[in-house]
Amino acid sequence: MATILHAEEIDVTAYRAYYEPLERPAGDPEEGEFEYFRPTAATVSVWSSALQHGGPPTGLLVRTMEHAVADQSSAQDFSRVTMEILGAIGLGVCRVRAHVSRPGRQISQVTAEMQEQQGDGSFRTVARATTWRLSTRDTRAVETAPHPVPAQTPDELPRTVGFTGADGIAVAWGRIGFIGTLEIAITAGRTGSTPTVWTRPLLPLVEGEELSDLASAMTVIDIANGVGSPLDPTQWSWMNTDTTVHLTNAPRGPWIGIDAALAAGGSGYGASFADLYDTTGFVGRSAQTVLIAPQ
Repeated sequence: MATILHAEEIDVTAYRAYYEPLERPAGDPEEGEFEYFRPTAATVSVWSSALQHGGPPTGLLVRTMEHAVADQSSAQDFSRVTMEILGAIGLGVCRVRAHVSRPGRQISQVTAEMQEQQGDGSFRTVARATTWRLSTRDTRAVETAPHPVPAQTPDELPRTVGFTGADGIAVAWGRIGFIGTLEIAITAGRTGSTPTVWTRPLLPLVEGEELSDLASAMTVIDIANGVGSPLDPTQWSWMNTDTTVHLTNAPRGPWIGIDAALAAGGSGYGASFADLYDTTGFVGRSAQTVLIAPQ
């Protein structure tokens, strides 16, 4: 069973990105279909030093889906993104690809997958993502949101790199791996049981590339199951198998506010739900299936 890491805090300045691009390996028959990357230690999970946190792979697959539709003329936005973690995502060489699985002028779907290289040189699929893209038009006359933007935005709050205790959240995993590469600002949550966490990644997703607002948001939203949990990580683990985000607006800017809560069932599983914000207002909700187990 997964055990929370007790590792040294990460130095975010030691890394240029979450992923380093690689040339296609010689002799690989998949020429032109995949892009190849090496994850850096900035992607490391809090549960194991041999695994990636779910956030960077999610961001990388969203970035890959964005590239797959970059030359399409129809005006469509990503309205729902689902990330499925199909197996342990290690720190070896990985490759990604995406394609339009359901074309359409009003509604389309894009599918992406991540494969990790195994010891024998073969590749195994470890994650898959899909998105629905919907045509855009002006509906501001009927625009509504269930909740306003939190009262305090990051510009009005103290900030930390990772969770240091100075932000009111003292956890064993606060500066480990990927979590130690996030800038954090804390304000009151809507329910009062857990705070709203404003966060943004401090590294580019891919070395040498500018990170889109959507890929940036999807890189950090995976932490909702952690920041919304009241469980003691020295007593319990709660790993998510997926992340689904329903968007009502395209996120703008690097900051995402996550107001999350874990609903823990009595049979070893539960779900994390979060309201999501950018600094201008509500942008959507996320849901994650969570496997709960004693340490």
